[in-house]
Amino acid sequence: MRDVAIIGAGELGGTLAHVLARRDVAAAIHLIDDTGRVASGKALDIMQAAPIEGFATPVSGSTDLWAAAGAALIVIADRVGGGEWQGEDGLMLLKLVTDLAVGSVVLCAGAAQRELIERGVRELHIARARLFGSAPEALRGAVRAIVALETNGSPRDVALTVLGVPPSQIVVPWEDATIAGFAATRVLDEQARRRIGARVAPLWPPGPHALASAAVRTIEGVFGRSRRIVSCFVAPDDSSGRRTRTAALPTRLGAGGIASVELPQLKVHDRVALDNAMML
Repeated sequence: MRDVAIIGAGELGGTLAHVLARRDVAAAIHLIDDTGRVASGKALDIMQAAPIEGFATPVSGSTDLWAAAGAALIVIADRVGGGEWQGEDGLMLLKLVTDLAVGSVVLCAGAAQRELIERGVRELHIARARLFGSAPEALRGAVRAIVALETNGSPRDVALTVLGVPPSQIVVPWEDATIAGFAATRVLDEQARRRIGARVAPLWPPGPHALASAAVRTIEGVFGRSRRIVSCFVAPDDSSGRRTRTAALPTRLGAGGIASVELPQLKVHDRVALDNAMML
């Protein structure tokens, strides 16, 4: 088990620290925010809940970014009263974090951090395997819930993935999706699939609790606690000579971050839609 540092003690960061602590995935959690004693207060609140909820992961709060030094995984979340880290401030934070914790995996947990991931890889030259985002996994969960409602079933029985650039350029490859072991294309007719597709864009952005849960599932994959394929924001690979955008793709995770991208065999119309979504 290894340490996790969460940069930002806003609603997302605080929720993530609590959910992660309850799962006992990390050796220790460091919640960091430069706004007064908010991070320390939230960490104390989480620790006071530990005897009641039955977890043992220590959670500490700090205003000092140096508290992230030595963490195996650093999560970029949201500032207290300032929203998600993004733009120039987010890029500056990424540079500080990667200089401070060389070799750490950096996970962007926010829904608005897709461009930050892309700039971190392109401008700061952070390895694309080490810098990625977990928000698409929250969207995938929401789509599974809608499919379950459409079929009067359980989200646990629905297996699918989401690809592309939310909110308006999302691809759901229905040919590879299953519902209770049956092909989704057999259970859902074309009209039902179109009805579900029309409801995907309004699901973005996911709320703080969904984003926190998605980030925890991603961290479990990085720490070897899960072998699930997770939908993540993955930066483009410019070595191919083709400039594209960061997009949601299914990934297999490991200790170094993204171990591989597990792209399904797409039908022609899905491949064209994904290419259009990723095109600069």
